Amino acid sequence: MTDERRRLSTAEERRHTVLRTAIGAFAARGYFGTTTSEVAKAAGISQAYVYRLFPNKEALFTAVVEHCFVQVRAALEEGAAKAEGSSAEAVLRSMGDAYARLISDNDLLLVQLHAQAAAVSEPAVREAVRAGYARIVEYVRGASGGSEEQVQQFFATGMLCHLLVSIDVDGVDAPWTRTLASGIAHY
Repeated sequence: MTDERRRLSTAEERRHTVLRTAIGAFAARGYFGTTTSEVAKAAGISQAYVYRLFPNKEALFTAVVEHCFVQVRAALEEGAAKAEGSSAEAVLRSMGDAYARLISDNDLLLVQLHAQAAAVSEPAVREAVRAGYARIVEYVRGASGGSEEQVQQFFATGMLCHLLVSIDVDGVDAPWTRTLASGIAHY
């Protein structure tokens, strides 16, 4: 039994290692441009072992998407805990700041952008993105106590943050960039 537990633990550790490695691989080339052999090589394991952990690339990518949503949820929880006050505005502001810090990790941001793009044509990815957002929206609603409009604005601002970071808005000093970035913290 001890050997079996050790094997299961090792497999679970490998799975976690593959997920962490796959984030970087999928961030660099997206769902369509990344192969399981690239993920395996980056993780230091065989492609066959990747397939023992995940039945196909779609399952691997959706697991990566789910893993990213877990990280988002943890950042939002941390932000809610650090809020200076209990009003919806204070909690949402603090959660927004925590999220802005999280997506300064370009790999996480890129995986989210690639997942949204792949969701258009890949049903399993679409479902993973839907399920992730469903959980996050309900968490934000419950933790903040915000109205429908406040929660919607929170997510709209988050999507704008994605755009600002992805186009490196800080690198362009123009009226249109100042308009888009006004009042929005990004790191």
